[in-house]
Amino acid sequence: MTMLVAAVIVHDRAAGRVVLLRRGERARFGRGLWDLPSGKREPGEPVTAAAVRELHEETGLSVREDDLVLAHLVHGAWGAQSPGGFVTVVFAAYAWTGELSNREPEKHAAVAWADTGALPGAFVPSAAGALRAHLAGDPPGVTLRGWD
Repeated sequence: MTMLVAAVIVHDRAAGRVVLLRRGERARFGRGLWDLPSGKREPGEPVTAAAVRELHEETGLSVREDDLVLAHLVHGAWGAQSPGGFVTVVFAAYAWTGELSNREPEKHAAVAWADTGALPGAFVPSAAGALRAHLAGDPPGVTLRGWD
């Protein structure tokens, strides 16, 4: 079965920054790497609701489903928790409420605003590609991982 994941690029265009999280030592994949706020969709949950829920659970920031804009799709042939593959729907959000905080310190070593001109190098590859395409102003695209 293919796992459905939602990710959110919280983009403060005025300040030239985005929200990132750094995966902790106990992460199932990408230990120590920077990533977008993201997580699995729960049964019966629309992917937009999963994006809103996961962002809030991880960072304390709230966005409205109606404010999410499709930014990118990642289709992986396999994953740490999904031997049947995964699809990550990456959204962008330009409006939010709340204060940024690490609400899951058992999972994440850090949650921070990052300068869009100086993104960290140690990044989950598929998320990095989606983020860079978004920041370059590319239209929504698809990244395939592990299908070679």
